[in-house]
Amino acid sequence: GVVEACLLHMLKRRAAGFLRTDKVAALFTKVGKTCAIAGDVCRKVQELQQQVESRKNQSNEQEPLKRQGSTTSKTPVLTPQAIKHIWVRTALIEKVLDKIVQYIVDNCSKYYEKEALLADPVCGPILASLLVGPCALEYTKLKTADHYWTDPSADELVQRHRIHGTHGRQDSPSKRPALGIRKRHSSGSTSEDRFAASAREYVESLHQNSRTHLLYGKNNVLVQPKDDLEAIPGYLSLHQSADSLTLKWTPNQLMNGTFGDSE
Repeated sequence: GVVEACLLHMLKRRAAGFLRTDKVAALFTKVGKTCAIAGDVCRKVQELQQQVESRKNQSNEQEPLKRQGSTTSKTPVLTPQAIKHIWVRTALIEKVLDKIVQYIVDNCSKYYEKEALLADPVCGPILASLLVGPCALEYTKLKTADHYWTDPSADELVQRHRIHGTHGRQDSPSKRPALGIRKRHSSGSTSEDRFAASAREYVESLHQNSRTHLLYGKNNVLVQPKDDLEAIPGYLSLHQSADSLTLKWTPNQLMNGTFGDSE
């Protein structure tokens, strides 16, 4: 979407097409007449669009066959978001988006006004250079909407610690002292307060330990795990290890040891 916004910035009406509603498609089609790489992308996009359209037309007819266990055609399944950005997406997956943008930058006077982003002698080449990295990646496994967390959540780690902690020593000399965060509403139970302190200490140890060096930390950083959920405040920290930098984030509820019924 960001790349498309850059491509559409101050695009000449003649280049976009007077009657074309999809200006990105018009730009790629026009560039494809003189750029062989863009021409190949245009053919692949047209094939994808035809396959998606035929799949849409045949979906109702194939439904009874699916119930009988028949095999369906291997037509690629594209999400609405992928179809919306199919031109840039196809060029990216084919690893030629940077070359196409560089060609457009080199011939910007044909397609853009003088004040356009891609016509700028500095910003245009920078955009093409920034796309070299993404075009070097292999997009064989794209993340879907249900892959928000690849590692165990902080809640799960705390629950594991709760199960393991019942059999451990309570006066271990290796335990890290708590940061002194107080609960606003005490439950009145000594065992629950002790568990809350232990869980809080464990979560804090996830953010700073002997293997990593804490470079930066900030409270109340809002994170929205899913589109249909409200943003959750939490603690964000940046750590440095021997060979990498790592960002970590933990909800405030877990940092304070108050779980409630929150997901």
